Amino acid sequence: MDPFTVFSSPVFIGILQSIFRVFAATWWVILPIGLFFIWKDLWVWGLHYLWKKNIKWALLEIKVPKNILKTPKAMENVFAALHAMYIKNFGWEDRYFKGEDFQWFTCELVGYAGGVQFFIRCPEMSRNLVESAIYSEYPDVEIIPADDYTDLMPDIMPNDKYDLYGQDFVLAKPNPYPIRTYEFFEANVDEQRLDPISAITEAMSRLKDGEAIWMQYLVKPVPDDWKKEGEAIRDKMMQRKAAKKEEGWVTGLMHFFYNLSLAAIEHPVWPGDEKPSTDRMIFLSPGENLVLKGVENKISKLGFETVVRFLYIDKRDSFSPANISAVNGAIRQFNTQDMNAFKVLGDTVTFVTSRKFTYKSWFRKQRVLYKKRLFYDMYRLRWFPAKASVLNTEELATVFHFPLVTVEAPMLRRLDVRKGEPPAGLPIE
Repeated sequence: MDPFTVFSSPVFIGILQSIFRVFAATWWVILPIGLFFIWKDLWVWGLHYLWKKNIKWALLEIKVPKNILKTPKAMENVFAALHAMYIKNFGWEDRYFKGEDFQWFTCELVGYAGGVQFFIRCPEMSRNLVESAIYSEYPDVEIIPADDYTDLMPDIMPNDKYDLYGQDFVLAKPNPYPIRTYEFFEANVDEQRLDPISAITEAMSRLKDGEAIWMQYLVKPVPDDWKKEGEAIRDKMMQRKAAKKEEGWVTGLMHFFYNLSLAAIEHPVWPGDEKPSTDRMIFLSPGENLVLKGVENKISKLGFETVVRFLYIDKRDSFSPANISAVNGAIRQFNTQDMNAFKVLGDTVTFVTSRKFTYKSWFRKQRVLYKKRLFYDMYRLRWFPAKASVLNTEELATVFHFPLVTVEAPMLRRLDVRKGEPPAGLPIE
């Protein structure tokens, strides 16, 4: 049927008139409700923005010694201690009147032609916690306050001189599924031990003048609510029935009369008398067993909302996409086909398709410029995107830790000597 005939038919026109009459009679109810939800979102966003802007931050540079023999297990203990930043759950009063949220911090790996550096940025009130946690596991490191390295670059990027590429990484599957962790890379012999961070530091060590690779790990301690999803996945794999809620006296009375009515012909059955199902574990394949163990191991440890942020900066006349591929390749070593992997968060990637015959390429130049400048601002502010994933302490220690002595990146800055503390009771006059 011709669309023009349908839209001009009396039936279609009558439907439109009915809709208009209903709206004309109820607009004074519908419109305020719609405006209220818009106002609520703006109100919460504004309060949260002011709360974040008022946080006092401390940027600490971590200078690592030459001979670090500790595995990433030490960094896992550091992250476990830093989970103490999580203090309480926030109620509706904190959200709608104060704009507060969980405190967060960032671990940053910065590479340029002059070297590779490690930073941690945390709220000033948590600085003592961060320093104590690091020194407890790495007593030979040196922690010093540092100026923000992002201030060395122009305030507005990209510009006539510099271009950039950036993207955020989150988990591809539900949070309880783990990525490949540092235990996969370990060996009993030091010469055979692999360090997953070496691929990134090696790429950073090969940068030329004017290039920069910035890796930012946004980390926010969260309560244990995320574990429920993992428990549900575990129970589904084992074909466990969900735990039944305690029944009230009314339900119990109904069961009593039901069993009483059938007492002459069958044995009474009460809630909880059902025979348990056969153990599903004996029917799981070896691969499914590994997945089940991986899920249980992940939810057994403390969790952090995490986003991995990658930013590459170079001069326009020498922009090298090969460095982007190098970092993407380094991230893929944590991926597995059967459990979890990192994927690019599409809303953050600074790219728009160049195909001409699709609406997705409309206003491509303007959209790419907007996305790049927004991403650059988000990196400098250290703010979370709209979506994040949950990593536990073991996974965090895998993607960010201080490199082992076996990492031979030539531009990795290491301490030749360590500052020592003066002996107790030393006279000062």
